[in-house]
Amino acid sequence: MAENKPKPRPIIRLGLFLISHSLLVSVVCCTAGVLALLLLPVLGKNTYISENALMPGSARPMLSNDDVYEGERFVNQILSFNTMSTGMEIPNMMAEHIMDLGGEVNHHKFLPQFNKFHPLHFFLGPDTGTVPENYSCLSYGVNTVGITRAPRGDGKEAIVLVTPYNSLKITRGEALSLGIAYALFSLLSRVTWLSKDIIWLAADSRHGEYTGVAAWLRDYHTASSGDLKHSETCAASNFPELKRMHNGFQHAGTMAAALVIKVADRSTEFEKDALTIYAEASNGQMPNLDLINIVNYLAVHGQGYRVKVEKIWSLLNAWWLKSLGHFIEMLGKLAGSLNPQWNFGIPVSEYVECTATLASSLYNQALGVPTGPHGAFRDYQVDAITMEISPKFSSSLNSRQYETLLQVGRLIEGVVRSVNNLLEKFHQSFFLYLLTSPNRFVSVGVYMIAFALLVAPLPLVAASLFSDATKSNPNTEEDKPASKPASTDQSALTFTSWKWLYAAKQVLIVHLWSAIVTLLPYFVDQIPDYSPTTKLSIWIVLSIITLLFLDSFSRSSFSSTSRSRDTEWTLLKSVTVAAAFIGLCLMSVINFATAEIGALILVPMCLTAVPMRLDDKVNTLRALIRGACNIIFIFIGFPPTVYFMLKGALDGFDNMRFGDFWNWAESLWAWNSATYIYMCMVHLPCWVLCIQTLRHRC
Repeated sequence: MAENKPKPRPIIRLGLFLISHSLLVSVVCCTAGVLALLLLPVLGKNTYISENALMPGSARPMLSNDDVYEGERFVNQILSFNTMSTGMEIPNMMAEHIMDLGGEVNHHKFLPQFNKFHPLHFFLGPDTGTVPENYSCLSYGVNTVGITRAPRGDGKEAIVLVTPYNSLKITRGEALSLGIAYALFSLLSRVTWLSKDIIWLAADSRHGEYTGVAAWLRDYHTASSGDLKHSETCAASNFPELKRMHNGFQHAGTMAAALVIKVADRSTEFEKDALTIYAEASNGQMPNLDLINIVNYLAVHGQGYRVKVEKIWSLLNAWWLKSLGHFIEMLGKLAGSLNPQWNFGIPVSEYVECTATLASSLYNQALGVPTGPHGAFRDYQVDAITMEISPKFSSSLNSRQYETLLQVGRLIEGVVRSVNNLLEKFHQSFFLYLLTSPNRFVSVGVYMIAFALLVAPLPLVAASLFSDATKSNPNTEEDKPASKPASTDQSALTFTSWKWLYAAKQVLIVHLWSAIVTLLPYFVDQIPDYSPTTKLSIWIVLSIITLLFLDSFSRSSFSSTSRSRDTEWTLLKSVTVAAAFIGLCLMSVINFATAEIGALILVPMCLTAVPMRLDDKVNTLRALIRGACNIIFIFIGFPPTVYFMLKGALDGFDNMRFGDFWNWAESLWAWNSATYIYMCMVHLPCWVLCIQTLRHRC
């Protein structure tokens, strides 16, 4: 009968082999995952235009000197309003100029954004336009919206140009951005090739750049016209000009793309004018890569800009990163000498700079907070970026006002012309990617390899631990059921089932506690006039008390059940590792960057967790190293520790305060970032369960 028993399938035999060698597989996969992450700058590819219809640079710019002169006069007129009382002088002036060009214009009123933590509002976007109890009519912001209709269009599509400015205290850079948009709007109102409507949104940023844009988008897509309850009263009392020029909320077609134009008042350190691109939106959303590609192509080859994306500057001087770059460069030269086709090495300086840019892209996506007002468009699935222009070193906006208007205007004209050529929305290029430079990227098919290697050991280790616990039989009579006699196999089966249920119940209770911890800030935030340090202390104390209460309840409910301490921690770790694997995989669907960084911290902590008493009994060098690693991983894995380490690496440890963690968590829930959910409901419970495993009595 044994000879006739069929052999298991090859995939099953491979799975059993990997489970039986889970320790070796874990070491190899984790090491390979970290190395794959460090090699991403080398594996990055040059960007390219995927959509042939875009054709950037195929037509000569039409923005003339007359348009630039009109824009310059527009800027000077704006800067003449030095003393403002209501902030309506600039909106009224812009409305008159837009109507003179034959465009449609309206004013959009909105209230400042009051973000309050609400546990049911996650993934719904920031709560914009909430009316406070004691509001003032002067607290209203006023957006000016101009629309020019496309002569070759049917009104079903539109391109949005956004220029944020402070209507109460405008700067020269903001005035220049308005002048650029006006000169371009003047040109686009006369051209015959336009097939998409042009919307110029002059967003009032007195309450923040994001607030005005988000409020207008909300009303645009909900067919609303702002806060009707109070707007008419305020328009009659404080904004008589607004009431006179109000034409109702104007709509155009579906938005194909949006460009946020900003001119910085500060100069760059380079000898060329710099263009910085901000693309990250909420929860790691990115615009289609083709939009960044056409901006980069036209800026570099058309206007001679130095295009930049954000980078972590502290990494540029890291000695370990430079050493790794030298090693990779040496390997590249060695491989090239063996086979010229193996050309994967890059210079040290390029590797360091690409790594700093990649780390910034990964961090901004993982944070889940938009890096500019363009993030409001991604909530409505509109591709958008923020373009910030900085003059070159030892130059000022005063002396180069005309040149800035001409160069930036022609750049935006080229981008508008490319988007105007599209017959459908952006879809050809990538939506999931990491930037290593303005013209190099890493696609999801490459950087997911590092994440897959990091989390691959988790199910194998969970299965291996459960298998070891199942094979171990109880050695005492008290472990057998007392109700009726049974065989040894049945007793072992009953014992293992109860032990698995106990471990699963313990993990479930800890995750229930994590849900309570997630909701606690909603109640803590109701306490008025408390500092962030006090609120964070209350949050920690309430979390500890709740955990102790639930832990005592969990232990008391199973006090009458006999348990073998040799297998109890094994099953607890098995279920913990399985829960970590499920949480990381679910998070990778929502925000891959958060899951990537979380796996770097969580996977080593879960895999190495072993009761400290076992290491004390063995008393070997291996046990000593494992115990030291457990202490280090537990210390680093604590969420506030992770935050303070990242903040210190990015901004320095000088001005660090204990209450900064509360402010950071508050910003996450204010922006409905999924990173907050991951931190409280995936990372924190796994950290607590690892501590319970370490302090288990064997």
